[in-house]
Amino acid sequence: MNLLPPLALYVHVPWCVRKCPYCDFNSHGVGYGAELPEADYLAALLADLDADLPLAAGRELVSIFIGGGTPSLMSADFYRRFIDELRLRLPFAEDIEITLEANPGTVEHDRFEGYRDAGINRLSLGIQSFQSSQLAALGRIHSGGDAKHAFEQARAAGFDNINLDLMHGLPGQDPLLAQDDLHQALSLGPEHLSWYQLTLEPNTEFHSHPPTLPEEETLWNIQDEGHAKLESAGYVRYEISAYSRPGCEARHNLNYWTFGDYLGIGAGAHGKLSRQGAQGLEIERRWKSRQPEAYLRRLNDPRGFVAGHQRIPEEDLVLEFAMNALRLIDGVPIDTWTRHTGRSLPILQQQLAEARNKGLLVEDPAHLRASPQGLLFLNDLLAMVGDD
Repeated sequence: MNLLPPLALYVHVPWCVRKCPYCDFNSHGVGYGAELPEADYLAALLADLDADLPLAAGRELVSIFIGGGTPSLMSADFYRRFIDELRLRLPFAEDIEITLEANPGTVEHDRFEGYRDAGINRLSLGIQSFQSSQLAALGRIHSGGDAKHAFEQARAAGFDNINLDLMHGLPGQDPLLAQDDLHQALSLGPEHLSWYQLTLEPNTEFHSHPPTLPEEETLWNIQDEGHAKLESAGYVRYEISAYSRPGCEARHNLNYWTFGDYLGIGAGAHGKLSRQGAQGLEIERRWKSRQPEAYLRRLNDPRGFVAGHQRIPEEDLVLEFAMNALRLIDGVPIDTWTRHTGRSLPILQQQLAEARNKGLLVEDPAHLRASPQGLLFLNDLLAMVGDD
């Protein structure tokens, strides 16, 4: 029996115009008008992928996500050549989803048509806010008008699957400003909205010099009013911070949350791969050299691009699986646990018993799903699930 889960591909482009003070991703500011090493980076990505191909064993790709950094700094021709080479190496699912992250302040809008022609069929626009004061506080280089114009240009180029990234709980934000952001986003009619609260992550400027954020009561009001507004507009909340029109869920992210596999290529990219071992399914995480210059040097390094790898110990699989699956509002069928980890259901059931007793999980022996209380206190739920 083949227990291998679906396979996706994550591609990381590490450059951006300016590092945002809240960003903890592997991104490196290069300033306006910088010339990026597109040819060298393309060669490195393909060599990186070629080294990982034996791990994929000819498996079909169900989705590709190109993130960053700011992938829209790269030309349409870069992506055309990259996707053409990908097709020569791995089979694509007939309905493959190929997403590109783009920032309104870095996109020459005539590139959208080129991206579409290259094979990209989904865009994720990093809006964050439409308010000038909020954008300035976040260190963004675009305006609310730029965001709307980028969306309109993407539509004109033929994109019919667009996500907008929005943040709430921003410095100086009150419920009215948060509602106005959602109102402006909804007026554009995107297929998908990622709406999440600003958090102060380690190793960021905001963590070192924290801004004044809204009080907890204000944050609750923003979330409650925002959820109601999105649902009344016909968007279904299917993950803690993800809303979509019916049928427009992000398939790449769903693969993460249902514990699917993914190759990771590019500077600092992470991957997760399953393989059949003597004792059942074995799962390994791999990560690539992080600094862009060091990553490019690895092209001629016999050590290759992998900076590290680790097999997930059997005792950690319950927590690893739950950290992803429990983000989904509807959860997952409990037999997904066996299919994606190769481990028996009784192991999982034992560790879920206490969480069910405390009302953090829905009482359903065939389904793994957090209760409304469990979604509110997901970290507590995960600590309980991972405590063996």
